[in-house]
Amino acid sequence: MRVLIACATSCVALDAFLSRGHDAWQCDILPADKPTNRHIQDDVRNVLGWGWDLLIVSNPPCTRLCNSGVRWLSKPPSGRSLSDMWRELDEGAALFSDCLNAPIPHVAVENPVMHKHAKERITGWIKPQIVQPWWFGDPAFKATGLYLRNLPDLVPTSRLTPPAVGTDEHRRWSAIHRCPPGPDRWKIRSKTFPGMADAWATQWTTAATERARA
Repeated sequence: MRVLIACATSCVALDAFLSRGHDAWQCDILPADKPTNRHIQDDVRNVLGWGWDLLIVSNPPCTRLCNSGVRWLSKPPSGRSLSDMWRELDEGAALFSDCLNAPIPHVAVENPVMHKHAKERITGWIKPQIVQPWWFGDPAFKATGLYLRNLPDLVPTSRLTPPAVGTDEHRRWSAIHRCPPGPDRWKIRSKTFPGMADAWATQWTTAATERARA
């Protein structure tokens, strides 16, 4: 299948699809994190019409869309204006809408749980499946929304047992939520987990292939 992994630089999902023989490409406005000839450095909207079978939008800008950041729409952080917050919300919602409604048969857009203002701005908003990395063998907590068009919900592949609250292991699993402010915070919080990427590459390409043959 021709697969586009958008808003991604890590190559984690890219490698998962390539290892299964798919014609997979990665696209982001930033360069790839490692050398690859399968990275398109561009706005994903410029390549959505290139004849893809499957689109996975791995980490679209979500700072203004996610429920955890809704407070900034009424009281912006220091040095920022309220108009900046709402403008960035509109820009994030527009990108999300363009991807969710892309001219591609099968689409999955990953994003945290959204607040009501974001939902109101998304064209064709649909209820997401909420998954956790530890369902797929990745020892981490990160509630992840998967907005799926013509794709089935992911089935857990290697469900782990979450550690007890207050233990060192629980704190390690919570590293994303506990990540301190800094220039790389956005990258740490948008990490793609290999177990989940493997589930995408196996389950969604199988479902898309079967649907195309039906």
